[in-house]
This record gives sequence, C-alpha cells and structure tokens, in this order.
Amino acid sequence: MKHRRVVITGVGCVTPLGSSVREVWGRLTDGRSGVGRLTLFDASRFPVQIAAEVKDWSIAEVGEDPARWQHHPRQTLFAVASGIRAVHDAGLNDGGTAKFDPLRFGVYLGCGETYQDWNQFAQMMAGSIEGEEFRPEKFTEQAVRLWQPQDEAELELNMPAAHLAARFNAQGPNANCIAACASSTTAIGESAAMIRCGEVDIMLAGGAHSMIHPFGISGFHRLSALSQRNNDPAHAVRPFDRDRDGFVVGEGAAMVVLESLEHAQRRGAEILAELTGYGSAQDAYRVTDAHPEGRGAASCMALALKDAALNPEQISYVNAHGTGTVLNDKIETLAIKRVFGDDAYHVPVSSTKSMLGHFTTAGGAIELVVGVMAIRTGVLPPTINYETADPECDLDYIPNVARERSCRHVLSNSFGFGGQNAALVVSRFDEHRRGMVAKRAA
Repeated sequence: MKHRRVVITGVGCVTPLGSSVREVWGRLTDGRSGVGRLTLFDASRFPVQIAAEVKDWSIAEVGEDPARWQHHPRQTLFAVASGIRAVHDAGLNDGGTAKFDPLRFGVYLGCGETYQDWNQFAQMMAGSIEGEEFRPEKFTEQAVRLWQPQDEAELELNMPAAHLAARFNAQGPNANCIAACASSTTAIGESAAMIRCGEVDIMLAGGAHSMIHPFGISGFHRLSALSQRNNDPAHAVRPFDRDRDGFVVGEGAAMVVLESLEHAQRRGAEILAELTGYGSAQDAYRVTDAHPEGRGAASCMALALKDAALNPEQISYVNAHGTGTVLNDKIETLAIKRVFGDDAYHVPVSSTKSMLGHFTTAGGAIELVVGVMAIRTGVLPPTINYETADPECDLDYIPNVARERSCRHVLSNSFGFGGQNAALVVSRFDEHRRGMVAKRAA
C-alpha cells in the first residue's frame, strides 16, 4: 500500500510568551521565561504561587468579538485563536474562498478537562454552608438555579474541536484525544495517519489546555510534581539540573495544518516541514511513575524513528518532554540513551518547558511547532536555568543559550501520567525524498 506524504502548511499558537509564532520563537531563542506570580485566582495561601499564564491577550487579536466568547473556558478561546492563525497561515481560506473539500477536512485535538467560572462555584459552595455543616441539597438547589445549559456543554472536552469545525466548515473526522500530557502529540500523529491512508486531505491538529485553577494546581502539588520556587518564578523550571524540584503549570494552545503533499502542491501552498514519523507506546507500569528503565518512552521514540525510516544519528535535535521533575528527567535521559546509544551524547537536547511551563495536554503541540521553527531557522532553543550538572542527566541539554545548527530532522517527545508516551519526527521538506516513503510503506 502506498502511503501519502504528510506536510505542515500552517502553524498557530497562544502562549505565555506571545500569540504569534514569530514572537514566541524570538523569545524562546532569547531564553525568556513566561513564568510569574499566579494571578488567575488568589493563591496566597497555596504552597504553589507561580504559573506560566497567558496575559494581556484577547481573542479580538484574531478578529473575533470577545463578547461572543465571554462564557467559554479559556482553553476554548486559545484553541479557536490558534486554529484561526494556523488556517490563515496555511492560506486555506484566503479571500474568503475555501480551498478544500469540506468532507475531507477534519479536526483532531488534545484538550483536557476544564472549569469555567470559579467565582460562581465558590459562591455556590459558600451558599451551601449552614453553621459548620455543608448542605448538599442547598448546593443542588443553587446549581439548578444558576447553572445554564451552555455552561455544561462548554465543559465537554470535544467542544474546542467542534467550534473549530464550525468555524471552517470542516465536515471530516472530528475528535479529541485524552492521553494526559501526550494528548496533542497523539492527536497530531493520528491525524497524520488519516492523511497517509487517504481518508482525508487536511487535518487541523493540536491541543489547548489551562489547568491554572485551584483544582489543577492543588492536584499537581499533591502529586509532588510542582516547583515551589515562589520567590524566583523565572528560575523555577530547571529541567535536567541537579537542583530541579518540579514543573510549573502553563496554559495555551498550538495548532498545525497537516495536508497530503499532493493536496498542498495542487493548491500552491508553502510547505513549512514534513511530518515523517510517529510512535506511541504505554509503560504498562504505574499511573504516576514512569517505568524505571524508560520502557514506554524508549519504545515510542524508536517507533517514531522507524516510521520515519531514520537512524538515530540522523536526528539533528530532540525537543525533550523535560518537565523538570526529578523522576521524568532522569528516566527520559535514560530512554534517549537506550534509543540513541553512543549517539545520545552527540545529539542536542533541550526543554522549552523551562520557558513556557507545562501546557499539559497541549504541550506536545507547541513543542512540535518549536521543531518546525528549529528546522526553518537553523536555531535550537536552550534549556534555561541549567546551572548544576546532574550525574544521572549527562547529555547535551543546550544550557541557557540558543545554538545555531543546521537542522534536518527533529524528534519531539511527550510523556504523560498514566504511562502514555508519544513521539513525533518532523523533517525539512525535500520534494525528492521518495526512497524513505517507499521503505516505510514496505
């Protein structure tokens, strides 16, 4: 069976470092941190008081009326804005004329659980207390009175994908993936599989998430996953550093437009890069701990390389999952060594979570965009806050300062709670790269 090649023709994002890819890329390569004091709710009594928030941003930046979206969760706004930017970047509706068959245009996202109006929830809880006793029946009465039908609908995880499908008349497959922090990476990989087999011509794929709310922050804290460097937010996330103490919750979205090569060329689209490899694997171990030998992480990387028909030494750069937790960084380093062998010490690795924070379900999507930009600019973003070497993390992590390097193939890793692991390979587009496709199809 002949597999169609999958190319990337558009990218879009909303992040703590900006809402245009050019702006975000400039700040990443400058080593800027998007982490600061938490402002979305009062965290003064929380042990964790820092986050990487999207600030000074409005959906009006992409031409949408903010009043139309005021009752929607933050991640939906991020998703819609990122999708609009990606589709515009791809030139799919220039001049108001669609350049696709709606039935062959799908949407596949990785969006997680969300909450909308914390003030209303707090008021409902406060109004349900009599003396020192919580009265569930009073809470139910208030919920029936205050909760609107659209409020419930907009909490469903499929809604960002549904809004994007309606916005672009994308009548093809529409889905949302939940695989923890591997969600958007999986969504992008599965989207590519649909295009390869001929089911669709175009997929808008990526993810959006915001867990910067009391339940999200307290939940990750109870898992001992978050940094508590409250007095030094910009230096809190320190992946692979000996003194790392956890990640910082971020928020945002990123989208890519994936197309079959034939479809993109037929409409004269600019091709930004080619998605050449995808691998997915499970640790089958524990919910909160990665396998101590990096079993799932190594497997998904090896599968992605096999899918791309590449040897490890052909990878120019690895964008690591790199959360900054003690366990993740040690095991990811071990997994890279298992897959790359001696070449592990020669391939540059960095974690852009050191600057962006952890977008949870959407993390893989923004990191794939980072890979595309590394290929197009020949610059590799740094791992900031790397100060003290850890003997168990002894690879080249591009410490603190971006590096110029011709970049042909990038491996991007995403590992999630529950043991989900996924990896993507994105490559510089070469129109004559036929041998690789034939080998993969065989």
